[in-house]
Amino acid sequence: MKLRELRAVLRQYGFTARCNGGSHEVWTSSDQPGCNIVLAGQDGKEAHKYQEAKVRKFCKGMMVYR
Repeated sequence: MKLRELRAVLRQYGFTARCNGGSHEVWTSSDQPGCNIVLAGQDGKEAHKYQEAKVRKFCKGMMVYR
């Protein structure tokens, strides 16, 4: 899965990106405080498996909040 696809999914769920230096972005949701997803890389690059898994867990409602 490409990073652009993960970003599109996060936007659909109401997440917004906050850039932290370099290519890292922290995606946060006002509806889900404490739920942060970090993505790094350019849109055309393949996402890492752990990045895909974290987004997938959120989409299934299995995300654990602290």
